[in-house]
Amino acid sequence: MKDTPVMILAGGKGSRLGPLTTHRAKPSVPFGGRYRIIDFVLSNMLNSGYRRVFVLTQYMAHSLIRHITRNWSAASGMFLEVTPAQMRKGSFWYRGTADAVYQNLNLLAEGSAANVAIFGGDHIYKFDVSQMEAYHDGLNADLTVAAFPVKRSEASRFGVIQVDKDWKIIGFQEKPEDPIPIPGQPEMCLVSMGNYIFKKTVLETACNWVVETKDTSFDFGKDIVPNLVETGAAVYAYDFRQNKIEGEPENAVPYWQDVGTIDSYFLAAMDVRSQLPALNLYNHHWRIRAPARHYPPARFVTHGTLGAAEVVDSLISEGSIVASAELNRVLVGYDCFIHAESVTHDSIFLSGCNVGSRARLTSVLCDKNCNIEQDAVIGEDPEADRARFPFITETGVIVLPKGTHVPTEGPIVLTEDMAEILRNDPVTAATMAEFEGKFGVSVRGRHSHMSSGPRYRRFGPNKTSE
Repeated sequence: MKDTPVMILAGGKGSRLGPLTTHRAKPSVPFGGRYRIIDFVLSNMLNSGYRRVFVLTQYMAHSLIRHITRNWSAASGMFLEVTPAQMRKGSFWYRGTADAVYQNLNLLAEGSAANVAIFGGDHIYKFDVSQMEAYHDGLNADLTVAAFPVKRSEASRFGVIQVDKDWKIIGFQEKPEDPIPIPGQPEMCLVSMGNYIFKKTVLETACNWVVETKDTSFDFGKDIVPNLVETGAAVYAYDFRQNKIEGEPENAVPYWQDVGTIDSYFLAAMDVRSQLPALNLYNHHWRIRAPARHYPPARFVTHGTLGAAEVVDSLISEGSIVASAELNRVLVGYDCFIHAESVTHDSIFLSGCNVGSRARLTSVLCDKNCNIEQDAVIGEDPEADRARFPFITETGVIVLPKGTHVPTEGPIVLTEDMAEILRNDPVTAATMAEFEGKFGVSVRGRHSHMSSGPRYRRFGPNKTSE
């Protein structure tokens, strides 16, 4: 068991994931049918032997705090504390990632560990952190940055790293417009994963420096890492490709996704349900832990005289029912009902969703508790979809906000609480203003928290499928 304290940065808004993050922090976004994004870093820490973990929260933290306190704090065996922004250093909230740590340096006063791990709470991956810390200690590094190669076309979303032959960092640019490629690999860049191991003394000095220096961004990537590199500190990159996970094949390729946009989130989620998932969730030696919701097993039933459900390359979570429906490359979260003769391709339902009979869906991402009426059609006519649905990504994924009702024809209906949030959020306000008058808002009483999934009183004996 490791005595190194861990701080998980979980206060970010994740603006590019709107409308999934208009009402929840990015680490709290559901993923993979039964998880939330935060579960991956917490599982990595638990599996790696780290037990002293602080989760730093700020933006829309309620669902994240509830998830952690209900499902992690008591049952995990971790000393896990959720630490909201408290204005300990003045009348301001966290002003950046480094400021979040600075305002909580008091948490590190207890204990004598030499290092501190600072990890992001919003990535999908498996990582044995103890191997990175052993590498850090072996080099006597001041700071070690986890690094991974990505396509140069995507590198502007990250901090870009240049290293010498010993992997000492000799250059670092945060989200550059023209990223420097890896020597000999003009289409690839080495980027920061946003995961750090510091010597405790170096971290404390760096955090004090960043808040005392004028015109900083209070940020690790924009300020602290470049400054340490420029001043000659021992800053090294850790090659994530060398990380070995217990129970994985020797030739397993490490998997890491930032899921910083709706399209990258969608692709990562679809990876989970693919024929040979790049992210192995079946490794009993490295479990990704999720809540025990006590739903019944998933069911596949025949409706009346119709044929059996046809489910191809899909993942169906607990508590969900598929009745004589066709699913092809679909991820169905828990507590969903997919009704007879409906046809769904290349889509994701987070949880609590209902798809009516004979509905046809293609490339749809449904947030929790959405209801699709019978005979509704989504994703077959791009022009009609653009006129009807406010949120469509560059690749054509149609995003339904939490609790959305899609009638057979006519305007979609948003729940009253989500309509208010979407209108007021800076990320979605312009789109909502453009679509004003093209959607309905439910009357009081219908809330986005209400599941549209299976309910025995609605679909039990002598009840017909919708």
